[in-house]
Amino acid sequence: MEYKLLVVSNEKSYITDSITAAIDESGVNCICVDSEIKDIEIKKDEADMVFLYVNEAIADMTQVLVFIKDVCADDVKSLFLAGYSEDIEKVYRVIPKDMVKEAFIRPFENKSIVKIISEEAEEARKRRSSKKILVVDDDITFLKMVKKWLMDKYQVTIVKSGMQAIKYITGHRPDLILMDYDMPITDGTKVLEMLRSEPDSAEIPVIFLTGKADKETVLKVMSLKPQGYLLKSMKQTDIVSAIDHYFETEKWQNAVNFS
Repeated sequence: MEYKLLVVSNEKSYITDSITAAIDESGVNCICVDSEIKDIEIKKDEADMVFLYVNEAIADMTQVLVFIKDVCADDVKSLFLAGYSEDIEKVYRVIPKDMVKEAFIRPFENKSIVKIISEEAEEARKRRSSKKILVVDDDITFLKMVKKWLMDKYQVTIVKSGMQAIKYITGHRPDLILMDYDMPITDGTKVLEMLRSEPDSAEIPVIFLTGKADKETVLKVMSLKPQGYLLKSMKQTDIVSAIDHYFETEKWQNAVNFS
């Protein structure tokens, strides 16, 4: 399965050409675009990760840097930087350092860049062959957090409403749906009822991941026979372990207890 790298640069030079050629030869397909928001917007969905070649001009393009930051945050794409240290330090004023997978400081060797990007591509290929999880919640911050928790093991797609989940499922079949209960317009129980009423989606496993912990709500939801019920207040490790356990055994261990 081909893995694609979006290469953003505002100059065409021997250095940029040699880097992209070396990456292409490693089996990672480079999609080269100019450092214009409109050009990045057109190609961003085709790429799995982003490589920004930083020079003095790009380091001062605040709007472009903000756009790249948002693209990588929203789609959880790995971001790589390459350039002189002083220019990369300017980038860090806009893009937090912890969002950058690797920064290659000039002078650098192409083989070191290729090695790290190839390793990241291999990890992504492994994720692509793993189980698919759809996470549904109206809290976009929580969605992004859960995606980060799970993306090393699973293919994770996030949507922010019940109707977006239904639309997504018409063209895709996740191996598991993690869904909030308390969402506006179409809440989790309505979504589950809609899924169970259609033959194509009736068998898709659903685990609720929600802040609603009162006994009445839990019993109401469990009467619809989801595969499980997790609380957002649980530790990250416990949530991930519960999902791992479900995939390993296809059985659920109750995570909500009442005295």
